[in-house]
Amino acid sequence: MRFVVSETFQSIRRNVSMIVSVTLVTFISFLFIGASVLLQAQVSKAQAQWYDKVEVVAWLCPDGQSQAVTCATGKAPTQEQIASIENTIQTQLSDAVQKTTYVSREEFFKNTFTKQYPGGVYHGRTLTAADMQDSLRLKLKNPQRYQEVSQVLSGRQGVEEVVDQRQIFEPVFRILNSATVVTIVLAAVMILVAILLTGTTIRMSAANRKEETEIERLVGASNWTIRMPFILEGALAALFGSVLAVLSLAAIVQVFVTGWLSSSVSWINLITIRTVWLISPFLIIGAIAISVISSWVSLRRYLQV
Repeated sequence: MRFVVSETFQSIRRNVSMIVSVTLVTFISFLFIGASVLLQAQVSKAQAQWYDKVEVVAWLCPDGQSQAVTCATGKAPTQEQIASIENTIQTQLSDAVQKTTYVSREEFFKNTFTKQYPGGVYHGRTLTAADMQDSLRLKLKNPQRYQEVSQVLSGRQGVEEVVDQRQIFEPVFRILNSATVVTIVLAAVMILVAILLTGTTIRMSAANRKEETEIERLVGASNWTIRMPFILEGALAALFGSVLAVLSLAAIVQVFVTGWLSSSVSWINLITIRTVWLISPFLIIGAIAISVISSWVSLRRYLQV
């Protein structure tokens, strides 16, 4: 083992520039991988938070004109009609709907509308509770069953529109998921570059020490003894690069997410530096594993030992 360690550090001193290259490529590759994992973790965290809260809203017909065929009478549904709609929900959607809450136009105006638009001023107009609509708020057991609820309630007399609040967040999540895909593609390209560069570096290091390798063979050194210094050389470069990537991700999350973004965005749960520490073992082990495998393959092919 002393011989293996000695040979490893001698090889590193001879090939400092190439080792630095492998370290930097590993750093950039796993910085992209870590960023994509963190971005996806943030998307999943946001989806879990908001999908658990969002509801399906059945807007009931308002008093006055409406473009919906179901509101042709021009009048809001009576309490009997609302009770009939609630009964339909209980009988036909009992396995999909967890809870149904009736919200009157007065409640909506006081508790929701005026909080978003102080004084009821909307686009230069001052609205009152009479301008609002009654609604039924449906909490689903499974948010993915929105279409089933929509099919039952849409087109029913007294219901103007059925809205899934998830539609508000879906465009944001699609953008974030697209960003994750782009980051993963870049990471995959950089991993390929890291594998090729590691293999090339180890091959050149082995070529520079071919005579020493032949001597080791002649004196009875095992294949493991000959290969190990080269493998350790690549593994150390990968270790340094991946640790540097983890520290960079931790700094980015600490400064930009925990420090800056959390102070201005309070309506969503953000990832923390703890998330970075949770994924760091996988990044470091993954980087070392890729380096070891590429070094092993390169040695088998070019050293034939």
